[in-house]
Amino acid sequence: MAATGAVVVSMRLGISSISSFRKSPFCRLPRISLRFIKTSKKIEQQGLAIRCSFNDLQYQIREEGQVDGLDYRVFLLDHTGKKMSPWHDVPLHSGDGVFNFVVEIPKGSNLRMEVATDEQYTPIEQDKRRKRIRCDMMWNYGLLPQTWEDPSSANPEVEGAFGDNDPVDVVEIGTSSAKIGEILKVKPLATLALIDEGELDWKIIAISLNDPRASLVHDVDDIDKHFPDTLTAISHFFRDYKTYYDGIPGNKFGLGDKPANKDYALKVIKETNDSWSKLVRRSIPAGVLSLE
Repeated sequence: MAATGAVVVSMRLGISSISSFRKSPFCRLPRISLRFIKTSKKIEQQGLAIRCSFNDLQYQIREEGQVDGLDYRVFLLDHTGKKMSPWHDVPLHSGDGVFNFVVEIPKGSNLRMEVATDEQYTPIEQDKRRKRIRCDMMWNYGLLPQTWEDPSSANPEVEGAFGDNDPVDVVEIGTSSAKIGEILKVKPLATLALIDEGELDWKIIAISLNDPRASLVHDVDDIDKHFPDTLTAISHFFRDYKTYYDGIPGNKFGLGDKPANKDYALKVIKETNDSWSKLVRRSIPAGVLSLE
């Protein structure tokens, strides 16, 4: 059904059997459980607003359009009910070494969602660049607000690849599933330099401060200790998912095909935040990007 106003986003997860999962290219990992979702609908419209409080930021999450359709949008609203941009209006920083993370695809969801960077208020939408709108996600996935990977800037440390014209992506490895549009406080642990169809597409690996194991992980080496096989799983997923879902050649990684440490992740965040600042000051042409 189509939405008529603000709605609650709820998650109902259906996990397939391990036998059906073995059709996936990601099942070769030894200990981590990577199972695909069977249910066709992960989100149900309820007719009410999610009211959220995040530090001093009061906001609501509102759906518009047909669930599972290309007209489906998830908006953030401020405390007055005005639409706000999850990319431009949510602050990046949330304390020393802590950042705000906007969830696009919740852990356990099979909706392929992303911020619509070319639409006013940059709502979260179905990825309309692919015929398939399914992408079984095993972690909370989304963006760092107020970052941008500049497509006019070649990175000499990553095979001279140019930015992908999007905000920086986050893979949040905690145990809880968030909601589309939810804002989490995270600390970065590592980063992967994904080269996706020739474009540089950074993946910041982070953990929510609310996760029970957040105090145990501080850098890339801690991930394998407390989240065994997770780094391998993330690497395999982003290398192979387009082959599995879209039937196109797989991706590759820069930086020696290995995740870089926390300091490098912080460097990536600072550089892409600087690029975003130039973009919104219009020091760099925005092209089709919405700056509202």
